[in-house]
Amino acid sequence: MEKEVLFGDSLEVSAFNGEGYLPLIDFESWRVAELRYIDELEPDRIDNMQKHNETDEIFVVLTGDFTLFLGGQGDDIGEISAIKLEPLKLYNVKKGTFHTHTPEKNCTCLIIENRNTSDDNSPKIKITKEQSKRIVELYNEVNK
Repeated sequence: MEKEVLFGDSLEVSAFNGEGYLPLIDFESWRVAELRYIDELEPDRIDNMQKHNETDEIFVVLTGDFTLFLGGQGDDIGEISAIKLEPLKLYNVKKGTFHTHTPEKNCTCLIIENRNTSDDNSPKIKITKEQSKRIVELYNEVNK
């Protein structure tokens, strides 16, 4: 990550050109992160879904292609659905909703969430072989 401070300490500029997820700015109760392609999020490699127990999570695709998979609320993953996110629209995944995603190699996505979002309050559940097949099917449907 690149970080630059301008105008004394009045402006901080952050940039990320790597793969995966990286928090860019943490301030008081909120965080802005960036998500880019990472091979473990290819549809046929996804092995879990997570939910955040204490925060909504907002996705904003800046460029490229991004598929979001939802698995309902509750203690277990329910029926899985998928949506291809449109650039420059805000998609708010509500607190307690199981989800995962596939950012493509051309994708840059901002994520806005509570600063204290962590593995401690964001349980992950392994998906079954059937759920894995369903994710691949849905991915192919929404990316025709």
